Amino acid sequence: MKIENRISILIRQFVTVLFGTWCLVGAMLSTEAADHSTAEWAQWRGPNRDGISSETGFLKNWSPEGPKVLWHIPLGDGYSGISIAQGKVYTMCAEGNDEFVICLDASDGKEVWRFRSGAKFTEQRGDGPRSMPTVHGDSVFALGAEGKLYALDASDGTKLWAHNFVEEFGSKIPTWGFSSSPLIEGDLVLVEAGGKDGQAIIAFNKKSGDVVWTTHTDEVGYSSPIPIDFGGVRQIIFLTSKTLLSVAPEDGQIYWKYPWPEGINIATPIFIPDDKIFISASYDKGAVLLKMMTDEEEIGIEEVWKSRVMKNHFNSSVLQGDYLYGFDNAILTCIEVNTGEEQWRQRGFEKGSLLLADGYLIILGEGGKLALAEANPNEYNEKVLFQLFDDKCWTVPTLAGGKLYIRNQKEMVCLDLR
Repeated sequence: MKIENRISILIRQFVTVLFGTWCLVGAMLSTEAADHSTAEWAQWRGPNRDGISSETGFLKNWSPEGPKVLWHIPLGDGYSGISIAQGKVYTMCAEGNDEFVICLDASDGKEVWRFRSGAKFTEQRGDGPRSMPTVHGDSVFALGAEGKLYALDASDGTKLWAHNFVEEFGSKIPTWGFSSSPLIEGDLVLVEAGGKDGQAIIAFNKKSGDVVWTTHTDEVGYSSPIPIDFGGVRQIIFLTSKTLLSVAPEDGQIYWKYPWPEGINIATPIFIPDDKIFISASYDKGAVLLKMMTDEEEIGIEEVWKSRVMKNHFNSSVLQGDYLYGFDNAILTCIEVNTGEEQWRQRGFEKGSLLLADGYLIILGEGGKLALAEANPNEYNEKVLFQLFDDKCWTVPTLAGGKLYIRNQKEMVCLDLR
């Protein structure tokens, strides 16, 4: 499938080098450079937005009751993920009739500040916000369930700037609320807004909040973007309501599009180095592996395989080597990524979530079971399993600094894996 490309690849490569150099110099000169150490999990799916932690040597011999609980606090409604940066915990929740961005002390779970980000979002499958705050330097970028984007001072929650997607860009609040988590790329905040007339994807200046560029027309999906490098060209991969597309971060020009309608697009695209992208959706949609190609003028994309073997719902898969681990609806599944061939299936977690660290899967079941298992393509090899929560858990855990942070609709816990 050929792409929609508006400028030659050679020029794009030159622009990408300039843009990348500008970003690198800015990071070196600024105190706001993102900290990607193991003590940080400051954005959706971690430092590389792939659900993989670089931590090693963490505790793997859990007792039957699970790891030591460092703190345990009540928390309002919501499925927002948990960001960790500079010794603080950032997430979103709803209490009473209001929605909040909250900051906690990572050492004891005590509240540092909260910011009212809007009215409480209500939905029959669970109230509250879905998007995970992104922390970058001294700022927190948070998207509320009704489409209000905020830049806040990370130290005290002071509002720096804000945008209302519905009022400003004609966006429609999706059935389950705005869920995409902001991506920082250089001096830009990139967000899927679902606006009308070429405003589905918007880049804001992270300092001023000014709109830098807009692109694409589609209703908003629930997936979050990822950055990739291919053929010397920096790309941002978005999965909107009906389309997978590649966007140039410096100006919003579109490299290629791949139609992906009919399903509900929630799971995050996964980059398979050096040239492939995996996407998946539930509601009987399935998965596809795509391969990017280049010639002198453009980038192209073609299907490698397409299958119903891995139907990610709201949970995203993780990649280790040539194997993907994720949930085919409510069944934990391992597939060979280059062929889509199923390796094994394991029931018992319903529609759970997982992350990968040091060759192990940390698995949180929908019903509150927490497990540690080897990332082994030959068989499911579970080290330990225990019941952590009794209520529904749809938020993927966060691992940072040897601590595992987990929440549900009522509470949050911090477990010691050191």
